[in-house]
Amino acid sequence: MLVIAGTVPDLDFPLVTGPACLEGDSLKVEGHLIPVLRGTPALVAAAIKTAEVAGNQPPHVILAGDTGRGSGSRLVYQHIVENARSFAETTLTFHYLQPDVDWHNRILMALDALSLPPVRIADAGFMYAAKMSGYAASYDLFTPDVGELAFLADEKAPHPFYTRGFILHRDQSVPELIERAYAHDNAAARLLVKGSVDMFASGEKIHWRIDSPGCEVMEAMGGTGDTITGMASALIASGMDMEKACHMAALANRHAGMLTRPTPATQVAEIVRAIPQALAGL
Repeated sequence: MLVIAGTVPDLDFPLVTGPACLEGDSLKVEGHLIPVLRGTPALVAAAIKTAEVAGNQPPHVILAGDTGRGSGSRLVYQHIVENARSFAETTLTFHYLQPDVDWHNRILMALDALSLPPVRIADAGFMYAAKMSGYAASYDLFTPDVGELAFLADEKAPHPFYTRGFILHRDQSVPELIERAYAHDNAAARLLVKGSVDMFASGEKIHWRIDSPGCEVMEAMGGTGDTITGMASALIASGMDMEKACHMAALANRHAGMLTRPTPATQVAEIVRAIPQALAGL
C-alpha cells in the first residue's frame, strides 16, 4: 500500500486521512475536494493514475492545510507518530511538510521500531527536515530537483535559505552535487534528481540519465516534478524495483508532456490526465 503525507495550501483545511480518488481535476478525500494545481495534490493525482494502470488500490493520504505556519504539518506529523504501526510494510512518501526536526525525529524513531518498516521516500519540505536532522541516510529515496540537491550538497547549511552561493552557481554540475551530498551523508540510499536531465544515483554512482523527449515548457510548470515523485511512489508500492520504477516515472512524465503539448497556460492536471497513455506506451 502507498501512503502519502503532505499538505494543501489552505489554512482552514482540516486533517483528513483515507483513500484518495479523482473527481474531474480535483482530489476527493473524505468528501473534501482539492484542486490539482501543484504540490502534494499533483503528486497524489499522479499516484492515483499510476495505481490505476498498475491495477493497484489508490493511495492512502494524510493531508492537512498549511500555508507555511506549520500548524497543519504538525497535525500530519502527530498522526503518523500516533499511528506508526499501521505503516508497517507500506511505501510511505513524505512531501510538502514544514521542516520540523523534532517531529521528524519522532517519526523516524516510531518507524524504526517497527519489525517491518515502510519503504521511506521523501521530497520537498520533509526531505529538508531529513537532511537537517542528520538522518538523511535513513531514507530509501529522495527525489530532489537541482535546487534542492544543492541544499543536500551543502554540508554547512542548516536550512535551504543558507545554501552557499558557490554551490548554487549554475556551472556547478549535478554529478558534483550528488557526490558532495553522499560524501557528507546528506542523501538517501538512492536519489532521483529531476530536471532538464533526470538522473538516478546511489552512492556516488549515476546509474542512468534521461534527457529526451524534451519539453521545455514543462520546466516552468508548477507540479511537474511532483508528478514524477507520485508515479515513482506508486510503481515502487506495486512491487517494482526502485531503479526501474524511477526510470519509468521520469520517462512517462516526459511522454505525458509530449502528449499534452503544453503551453505556458497549461495546468498540471492536464499532464496528469495523460499519464495512463504515457505509461501504457512504455
